[in-house]
Amino acid sequence: MFPRRTTLMADAIVPVFDSFADSESKENSPPIKLGLAKTLQGGVIVEVTNAEQAKIAEEAGASCIVIYPGRFRTRDLSHACQIKQAVSIPVMARVRIGHFVEAQILEAVGVDYIDESELLGNADNENYINKHNFRIPFACGCSNFNDALARITEGAVILWIQGEVSRWNLPGFNDIAETVRNVRSMMKETRNLTNTNEDEVFSFTKKVMASYDLAAEIKRMGKLPAMQIASGGIKTPADAALMMQLGCDGVLVRLEIFRSEAYISDFFYSSNPYRPDILYSSNPYKRIRAIVQAVKHYNNPSILAECSYGLDDTIAEDDYSVEN
Repeated sequence: MFPRRTTLMADAIVPVFDSFADSESKENSPPIKLGLAKTLQGGVIVEVTNAEQAKIAEEAGASCIVIYPGRFRTRDLSHACQIKQAVSIPVMARVRIGHFVEAQILEAVGVDYIDESELLGNADNENYINKHNFRIPFACGCSNFNDALARITEGAVILWIQGEVSRWNLPGFNDIAETVRNVRSMMKETRNLTNTNEDEVFSFTKKVMASYDLAAEIKRMGKLPAMQIASGGIKTPADAALMMQLGCDGVLVRLEIFRSEAYISDFFYSSNPYRPDILYSSNPYKRIRAIVQAVKHYNNPSILAECSYGLDDTIAEDDYSVEN
């Protein structure tokens, strides 16, 4: 573990792990970080805004939680620390693209993973963080094979395979069709590389603008050297099982899982979309638990059917339409 000290911020004491105290002992090699990322394999990552939601996700069987960007940046570290202290599962926090100082701060306070996320916008319009300089594992979003190779080259060991993402995305607006398209495309490109002849690897690297060493490693492994997590539009057990059968290592469930179907409808069609009486789902635990079981038993239709019963507050996208 890192040497530990504490710092006083506002009225909260924030623990700080001095990861730069002994640079010689800093274990930041890709195999070690990939090993830490593999602990999430076959699991469900849940997006939360507070400690209460984090506890619900943990009790339902989530393997990790990620703090929703609307409630957290490094200006409010006490919020992240409250969530981390509330649960025993890993906690992931987000930083803006290219903002390596935000990442340094999050590593110092002891979060388990960092997501360099488009949802927070860009601090640097040309450069991503050099993740090899950190001990902590990083996650990054990608929508195609070239993006994935670029993020891996920078040091990412967790990839969100997602559709078009914007920090202006609204709850319930993520489209599973885009995620499915990008997952299929990524898996197809990986198979193409795996099946190429040795002499063709050089040509392949030129086409995708990747290093020969990375391409050779993918060909040898038969998969990308990173956890591939489906992200976007996953709202039902069937959605989660679909992503696993397509070859993903896990799924990310967005914040909508805690919100009711009525909230989604009012968000788009009401003059007052933030009514507190419709903010929360009646049973987010049951919905998260069903998705966790679906990921675990993604090849068993009988168990998937059982998981799909009784989700009376489901948020299937087809239910958002309004009758004219």
